[in-house]
Amino acid sequence: MLVLTRDDVESLIDHDELREAIARAMADLSAGRASMPARIAALVPQRDGMLVAMPAYLPSASALTTKLVSLFPRNTDRPTHQAVILAFDPDTGSPLALMDGEAITAARTAAGSALATDLLARGDARVLAVIGTGVQARAHLRAVPRVRRFGEVRVAGRDLTKARALADEARTWLGGSVRAMSSYEDALAGADVVSAATHSPEPVVRREWLARGTHVTSVGYNTAGREVDGATLRDALLVVESRSAALAAPPAGSSDIAKAIAEGLMTAEHVHAELGELVAGTRPGRTSDDQLTVYKSVGVAVQDAAAAALVLAAARRSRRGREVEI
Repeated sequence: MLVLTRDDVESLIDHDELREAIARAMADLSAGRASMPARIAALVPQRDGMLVAMPAYLPSASALTTKLVSLFPRNTDRPTHQAVILAFDPDTGSPLALMDGEAITAARTAAGSALATDLLARGDARVLAVIGTGVQARAHLRAVPRVRRFGEVRVAGRDLTKARALADEARTWLGGSVRAMSSYEDALAGADVVSAATHSPEPVVRREWLARGTHVTSVGYNTAGREVDGATLRDALLVVESRSAALAAPPAGSSDIAKAIAEGLMTAEHVHAELGELVAGTRPGRTSDDQLTVYKSVGVAVQDAAAAALVLAAARRSRRGREVEI
């Protein structure tokens, strides 16, 4: 079995190829060509933690994988999200590879947001606001600017020092247009695209802060709260990866959507489309420049499968990784 470290995985990911692979995976999922059972979680109440299992079979990529991801929000000396991915031979069921899952999770999540932005944001979008200062925020700063030519990029988080540090880091690949903002409201004011990537229990995206025609991506996951308020979801053209995944009961589904439904601001039928339906053209996307659009991600296993297949193929070509007997 091939073992791939985080360094291996990061060196093998091509972000444009990954976005294209995610598009194919989402189209396959919406068309019923992939097998992806609901994720399950073992809860660790004394640490507010959980261990989640996410299996998938994606025939078009010859990918049979499962991700094991732990979410321990109290961690301070290590990441709150930690993961590994196991890849199996879809013809025999034999294990093929064990690889770091944190790098893949960050990259494939951001690639999904970039894909949604490409499909839903206005073509003339010029201002990007990234909310958050962690791994996902950094990944979004790499992925989302690949689909639009932003003249200004803003970063905001709970800690202004961390926001400034991330803005300084992102400036090395985005140029001098990146700046830290002192508040979420200031960051969102007049933004054309908002990428929210936090673990906040309170909304960091609020309807009154958003300009007309904004596109919002939200990848935050916190069963104790939400990062997008109900009024934003109510007023938006709402797109998800999978209706069944987004509308599932916690801990599998979106707490943002569940709370908006509980408040009577929307119903399940308010979900306009799955991302794969936009890719395939079976559902329309934005219909006017003034329209508010939201892509709410909960993370789906076919994205991990698509990413793992790309990484494994690249590793074989470059002879990267270490073979071990199990």
